[in-house]
Amino acid sequence: MVEFEFKSKYGIDDLLEIMRILRAPGGCPWDIVQTHESIKSSFIEETYEVVEAINKGSADMLREELGDVLLQVVFHARIEEEAGSFSFDDICDGICKKLIVRHPHVFGDVNADTPDEVLNNWDAIKRRTKHQNTFKEAMESVPREFPALMRSVKLQHKAAKAGVGPEDADAALGKVRQVSELEAVAPGSLGDLLCAVCTLADKCKIDAEDALSAANDRFLEAFPDDI
Repeated sequence: MVEFEFKSKYGIDDLLEIMRILRAPGGCPWDIVQTHESIKSSFIEETYEVVEAINKGSADMLREELGDVLLQVVFHARIEEEAGSFSFDDICDGICKKLIVRHPHVFGDVNADTPDEVLNNWDAIKRRTKHQNTFKEAMESVPREFPALMRSVKLQHKAAKAGVGPEDADAALGKVRQVSELEAVAPGSLGDLLCAVCTLADKCKIDAEDALSAANDRFLEAFPDDI
């Protein structure tokens, strides 16, 4: 048995130490051989389980699932610390600095009295710190690994900020009518429309997720480089 101080209440330092022990020689044979690639799917699964806990309104479930997500962060951080790249403390340092920089209305002298003003400032600071000089570059920063529907929404949202795309729901509905006989007559029927499109894709032997991913790529490629 390894040397370890058992407690009635543990903290983040204990979690870091447990992960160090598990990955050290004589630790857990499974944990020792894991890599970023081998456990990355677990990160996605745990994240969705956090969302499930939120949707269910279960504080106990949320506490547990947030712990599982934190474990994933600590696991990946430990792998990089062993490689001499960065540590968990470096992660904390980075996110603290990011929060300070992106909240100048709290930690500086910038005025932002509404949530919209805060978000506008956040986006502007993000583009500046990431050296994104055009909206196209900001759009290219949206990971292709996102689920297609999520990625599509983010791309459309960023395009709207550049003044590209339908101006409102009626205009968006008009675009739908241009490409399909299906239509959404109310916001609540949008889900039915998406469901119907997926059903249509299935009847045509087309994978809806792949089809939307390809459409996202075409949309991004067609977006003007100089905007």
